[in-house]
Amino acid sequence: MYCRQFIRPFSLLPIAALMLGIPQIAAAQGQNPFQGSVPTGQATGTVIDLSLKQAFELALKYNLGAVESDQSMRAAHAVRLSTLNALLPNISARVAASVQQVNFKTLGLNIHIPGVNIPIIAGPFSVGDARAYYSQELFSWSNIKNWKAASESEAAAQYTYKSDRDLVVYTTGNSYLLVISDMATVDSTRAQVDTAQTLYRNSVDQQKQGVIASIDLLRAHVEFQTQQQRLIAAQNQLAIDKLTLARVIGLPNGQEFRITDSVPYAPLGEITLEQALQQARASRPDYLSAKARVHAAGLAANAVAAENYPTVSTATDFGDIGSPNFGSSHETVDFSVSVNIPIFQGTRVRADKLQADAALQQRRAELADLEGKIDDEVRTAFLNLKSSSDLVAVSQSNIELANQTLAQAKDRFKAGVADNLEVVQAQESVASANQSNIASLYEFNLAKISLAQAMGTAEQSALQYLGVR
Repeated sequence: MYCRQFIRPFSLLPIAALMLGIPQIAAAQGQNPFQGSVPTGQATGTVIDLSLKQAFELALKYNLGAVESDQSMRAAHAVRLSTLNALLPNISARVAASVQQVNFKTLGLNIHIPGVNIPIIAGPFSVGDARAYYSQELFSWSNIKNWKAASESEAAAQYTYKSDRDLVVYTTGNSYLLVISDMATVDSTRAQVDTAQTLYRNSVDQQKQGVIASIDLLRAHVEFQTQQQRLIAAQNQLAIDKLTLARVIGLPNGQEFRITDSVPYAPLGEITLEQALQQARASRPDYLSAKARVHAAGLAANAVAAENYPTVSTATDFGDIGSPNFGSSHETVDFSVSVNIPIFQGTRVRADKLQADAALQQRRAELADLEGKIDDEVRTAFLNLKSSSDLVAVSQSNIELANQTLAQAKDRFKAGVADNLEVVQAQESVASANQSNIASLYEFNLAKISLAQAMGTAEQSALQYLGVR
């Protein structure tokens, strides 16, 4: 998951995304909603303080991935209400007043009685009608199963929303840690610039005195400018990663901020691999969502099979009708109960069964794959946590050794027993050791967030794992 050379920590994120089974974050911002947000408000014009806790809170509220997932959950709720509607009664009312004129011949009445004048046209006359209508499908096993399937799909959407919130925490934590690493890189590089500048000034003085050769002065000058280039690049990367963090958490466009948490090295509390695996299987939202999707697919398959079952429905209308007005009206009622028995529906039901069964088998395969993926992710997180912790210890020791080497090289150069090549090489070793330490610390803290996400508790425990209050 982690590269061992601290060139660009952000390059680790796509690898982490693949390990966690999430869509790879592409270079184009619009391709991953978790790298975007809904910026809210106006920039204050001042520099604000931003803690890691505040970053999580803002991201969970404004991150585009969280916003879209919330809307998907609402859409699933709407689907459940739609399927429930098929089981509920439909009640309506109508009040009408009309003027009618009837032609008896159009009704098939053509009566001839000798000596009697029977009018062909009746009316016009007024009719008033007030009526209530009630209809309901009393029994439809297919509709019942569809409603239960939609309920399970809604539960799956709710679990997916919780899983997406964990992903928001991971993405935000990674962005915040990147800024911390960039700041440490800037500080370390600035110190190397100061050291290289001192070496260059001393070399200028010594060259004027004829103590050292011109190549030593050139070498010191090249080293000084190399460190300046690194500082410019580090400062630029810090500014870019701060913009990325602001995008992830939804800060107003152009809002300046400074981070207030340094997240130093802090060993993770006692937690065993078996405990982590048990926690992940019991509470990981994406796993619970996958189980709910399997159940929903099974209910949907049952609903399709029930399309061949009889259904029972009722329809009633009750009203008051009279002519010329309601003063001479009388109640009327029409009540019916019907049983619909499917006899032949072509190949539609068969096709629906095949489609529903295919979806069910796909959901089952996804669940089985996720079970294996959870085991792999938790174990990988533990391995990364252990290795990155060891790397932090080794890199800290390396810094001490590199500084001792630099001090001895300076003494040898000052004493005239060596040229400044040893000093330049030792200074490069110090810079490399500092960068390795920064990278190792970043990897260690990111591994702790990865473990929290692999267990399905990132939103609840990320701050605790990082040792931030």
